[in-house]
Amino acid sequence: MAEKKTHTDSGDQKAVKPAAKKGKKILIVEDEHPLAHALELKFIHEGYDVTLASDGEAGIKIANAESFDMILLDLIMPKLDGFGFLEQLKKKSPVIVLSNLGQEEDKKHAEALGAKGYFVKSNTPITDIITKVKSLI
Repeated sequence: MAEKKTHTDSGDQKAVKPAAKKGKKILIVEDEHPLAHALELKFIHEGYDVTLASDGEAGIKIANAESFDMILLDLIMPKLDGFGFLEQLKKKSPVIVLSNLGQEEDKKHAEALGAKGYFVKSNTPITDIITKVKSLI
């Protein structure tokens, strides 16, 4: 976790963890571990509380049991795909889809199920995802 340094009156440095964005919680439902980890690190660095789920089934259990300010969701995953996740989501957390499916009909389907954003992973820098999340929460 990234730390920032602050100086005490005696001149000593002590490590201080960045404060979470007023308790803002993000759920990342992504089966590609390198991407999930990169997103996790970036959002933690920005001060968010992050929870990971590596498949749709685990993700929907977490999403329906807890409250999140944002959910980042892959579409193609084991056990339950992103469309099924959106259909089963009971809590009204905003969802941004991150997928390798670039077809317009996939985007429209996700948006019809409530997605607030849709990014094709291979075409989108993580900074663009962070910017979108910040604009929505």
